[in-house]
Amino acid sequence: MTPTTISVFNLVGNSFCVEANDGDSVFAAISKALHQDQAVELSFQNVEMLTSAFLNTAIGQLYGIFSEEKIRALVKVADMDKVDQALLRRVIETAKSYYQDPARLDASVKQIMGEDA
Repeated sequence: MTPTTISVFNLVGNSFCVEANDGDSVFAAISKALHQDQAVELSFQNVEMLTSAFLNTAIGQLYGIFSEEKIRALVKVADMDKVDQALLRRVIETAKSYYQDPARLDASVKQIMGEDA
């Protein structure tokens, strides 16, 4: 199966992928492909700056909808430097932990912040 290439730069419209809402269009494109069992290559060519907020929206929330196995099988990342790859790994690990038990993580955050759980 030849993957469809999704250009993050083209979807966002610039080389700074920093806002969570910028990740919405990337998330929508990946989700559409996964719902159709289509493999995608997510290209970060020409992207100069990434934030965890962007990656959480674009990729992290996929783990709340699709299985890890499906994401690993159908989504490949390309043209990403090693620093951003490390950031993406942290975002994915956090997303997997969160979606395993969102209520527990929300309660932990509230406890740390001193709010009532």
